[in-house]
Amino acid sequence: MNKLALAIAGIVCAVSLTVQAGQGKHKLTPEQQALKKEMLEKYDTNKDGKLSKKERANVSKEDKEKMEKAGLDQKKKHASKKSE
Repeated sequence: MNKLALAIAGIVCAVSLTVQAGQGKHKLTPEQQALKKEMLEKYDTNKDGKLSKKERANVSKEDKEKMEKAGLDQKKKHASKKSE
């Protein structure tokens, strides 16, 4: 009986981890990709292909709203990374 319970618990944990890993990875729409590229060109001052904390701090309120409306909300992304 204990072996069965342990096996079930293991399967539940494995499924849970698989679901969580898949949540963070989704394909961007062409519009989201274009907006992301535009924001990188505009704010990536060191041209490393990603926005550092300092670079993200320089993003205008209007551009933040534009990104949020397009589903590229950085707050959600960073909040989920912090909880991991």
